[in-house]
Amino acid sequence: MPAAESDRSRSVSIAVKICGLTRVGDAAHAAHVGAAYLGAIMAGGPRLLRWDRARAVLGPRRHDLQRVVVFGEQHPDEVIVTVRALDLDIAQLHGTCTPDAIEIIRRETGRTVWPVLRVAGTTLPDGAAALAAAAGAVVLDAHVVGQLGGTGVALDWSGLQAAVRALRASVPGVRIILAGGLRPANVIEAIRLLSPDVVDVSSGVESETGVKDPVLVEQFVAAVHSAAGMQR
Repeated sequence: MPAAESDRSRSVSIAVKICGLTRVGDAAHAAHVGAAYLGAIMAGGPRLLRWDRARAVLGPRRHDLQRVVVFGEQHPDEVIVTVRALDLDIAQLHGTCTPDAIEIIRRETGRTVWPVLRVAGTTLPDGAAALAAAAGAVVLDAHVVGQLGGTGVALDWSGLQAAVRALRASVPGVRIILAGGLRPANVIEAIRLLSPDVVDVSSGVESETGVKDPVLVEQFVAAVHSAAGMQR
């Protein structure tokens, strides 16, 4: 099977992560309309939440969705403490990350770790395959100087096809979480080009910073479901 055809057919199940949640109602609505992952930010920036607020927004663990906290430059020990305290499903690491740190966090918490690859241009950062192998997943997000995410800047999806294909060949079974500038109007194209396992949106479904627009959230989820149907 040609590589491009293989990429298109590899998966028809694409999950939605609504990130940068700051309000309990927004999180509940996202889960209600079909988001599989809810994300809160503890890495800094305008959507930053503290422990108590993150706990309230994400709610308790449940079987039908995964709760994610985005970390920045926190030490692995701090990540471990937070994962345990909030009983998280996933720790998403936007700061400096190593395979050893991933292994420590996974071992000490028993939870999933998503390292973030901050991408500029059409190549993946050095060490991408090692991080992917350690975690079994990577998040692709735009590299914007001075910011760790939520920038609304889209990746060059077409230009990244070869690099993502090579990563999948190097680390069989790796899960690709695609972030960076996704919106209801462009997520179908992003899925068509890169076939991610998860699409991760924050600012692209907001009416203002930290406030999710329910109509945009519903449109985004519907677009993802439509794109998944096209891949069958």
